Amino acid sequence: MSIDVIAPTDNSAATALSEAEIFDAHQGGKLSVTSTVPLSNKRDLSIAYTPGVAEVSRAIHNNPELAKTLTWAQRLVVVVSDGTAVLGLGNIGAAASLPVMEGKSALFKTFGELDSIPLVLNTTDVDEIVETLVRLRPSFGAVNLEDISAPRCFELEEKLIEAL
Repeated sequence: MSIDVIAPTDNSAATALSEAEIFDAHQGGKLSVTSTVPLSNKRDLSIAYTPGVAEVSRAIHNNPELAKTLTWAQRLVVVVSDGTAVLGLGNIGAAASLPVMEGKSALFKTFGELDSIPLVLNTTDVDEIVETLVRLRPSFGAVNLEDISAPRCFELEEKLIEAL
């Protein structure tokens, strides 16, 4: 499979698309979560959720390493941004950066077969970002720091590597 990458120096690629087409593609966001197991009857629900899930939770409690194989955490990437250095847009803030992070997550799934969740944070404080990610650590396997302004991005990466 080959992928052609086009990096226009102007907005010529975007102008070939209609505004309606662009906004229609983004309605409701570009991502969703789907189950990897069937949930079509009571037995399926009993296995995937309660009471069956209790067995898995107990096993992980007794052996935390099992979380790597019995949850999605090991294959989940969080795409983290504070929206301070987005593409050619600059400092547009967390909410406005979310469509870009959704796009990055879609790329991870489509081209890398990795599940990914965008996480935009309403803070530019490096220590707050690190603290947030440390607290969320059991839920993911990797962090992709995205569109965070320099030089803070370097400090953030260093502190995050140390903390995680």
